[in-house]
Amino acid sequence: MVFLGSKGVLILLVVLVSAAVLVQSMQPPNGNQPLKPSDANQPLNPPNSKQPLNPPNGKQPLNPLDGNQHLNPPHGNQHLNPPNAKQPPNPPNAKQPPNPPNAKQPRNPPNANQPPNPPNANQPPNPPNAKPNPPTAKQPPNPPNAKQPPNPPNANHPPDVKVCSGKKSPCFGKQVHCPKECPSTSPADKMAKMCYLNCDSPICKAECKSPKPNCKGPGSACLDPRFIGGDGIVFYFHGKKNEYFNLVSDPNLQINSRFIGVHPEGRARDNTWIQALGLLFDSNSFSLEASEASVWDDEIDHLKFTYNGDELVIPEYHLSMWESPEYDIIVKRTSSKNSVLVTLPEVAEISVNVVPVTKEDDRIHNYHIPSDDCFAHLEVQFRFYDLSSNVEGVLGRTYQPDFKNPAKPGVAMPVVGGEDKYRTTSLFSADCAACVFTQPGKLDQTNSRVMDYGMLDCTGNSFGGNGIVCRK
Repeated sequence: MVFLGSKGVLILLVVLVSAAVLVQSMQPPNGNQPLKPSDANQPLNPPNSKQPLNPPNGKQPLNPLDGNQHLNPPHGNQHLNPPNAKQPPNPPNAKQPPNPPNAKQPRNPPNANQPPNPPNANQPPNPPNAKPNPPTAKQPPNPPNAKQPPNPPNANHPPDVKVCSGKKSPCFGKQVHCPKECPSTSPADKMAKMCYLNCDSPICKAECKSPKPNCKGPGSACLDPRFIGGDGIVFYFHGKKNEYFNLVSDPNLQINSRFIGVHPEGRARDNTWIQALGLLFDSNSFSLEASEASVWDDEIDHLKFTYNGDELVIPEYHLSMWESPEYDIIVKRTSSKNSVLVTLPEVAEISVNVVPVTKEDDRIHNYHIPSDDCFAHLEVQFRFYDLSSNVEGVLGRTYQPDFKNPAKPGVAMPVVGGEDKYRTTSLFSADCAACVFTQPGKLDQTNSRVMDYGMLDCTGNSFGGNGIVCRK
């Protein structure tokens, strides 16, 4: 050192420092690369550290860039490569991966959303098939089919055929088809009309009629009580409360009635209604009556029946039916409650309805109905097929061929008497002064038969309360 002198030392130091600087300048880029075999693992050129962050391609840019970097490091000129390090993030190739629809598709691929939202996943709950089926499940219980069943059968099946079996009928043996307007003799719809054939008419044509009584038609007895005779004339027969009166008496048929009513103070007569009917035919008896009710309820059946003294129970549903052992009387409900059709084959048919005296009726007519009794009573309409020419009774006599009705046509409320002539001692007695009912048996062949005036369609003011004669 002494030999060199101070200047030599300075020169040596400068050389050493320069060498150190040169070495340092050459080492930094290699920094962590002393082991160049790990160049393949260089995570590693800083660009790579940025590339994975920038591209959504995350994994895609790493593979291609890594492939290029492995080629660049061996050149050792990594200082020249930095632009390459910037190029990876900048190259369109680097931007294209994130921008391509392909890059977005993986994120929002319909395939990723479809599994949870597939129409197939929604269809099961929302399929129209899920809702169309419920209606089919509702149809069985709802079927207008509850009302339509009556009609479908009519639409799907041919009309019923009626046959008159009475040998004396002008229609005997003829098969008569029911009209399309009322193709059934027993419609399931309680509001529908039924097919009816008047076997006493020479026309022999089936027609439609209501199964319930028509209080404005011939053969009816309604209200207090208001009758329309077989001759079509309107008349009133009041009788007396709590007494029995004969309505029809013929050698083969006796129909009696029980009257109920009130006698307002200061009135000359009772206000009355028909509460029960008693029938005698052959050796049998049948009765039907309206049971007493303090308050009227449509949901309660007020009909009671007996046959030969035994009480009958007829199920309370539409068209339920009872027949006697000899099939000489049939009772059929025309509604589930309070309405029936009683048929004595080839003899008579009786439509019956039970109704109360309403407060409005009481107000209009001043009946003086007590608060604890609604006076449930019968509305009835008779049709007869085999009456003799000397038939009797309050109503029956109007079917005599030569009967002259004492009710005066044109009178607003024609009242006829005859209480003493038609009074009986009980519902099943035939002991009235004018009664002609005898022992069981067929009609005397010498007696001429009477046509069914109950089927005459008399028009005029008779329905309004005034009398009108139907010419025979």
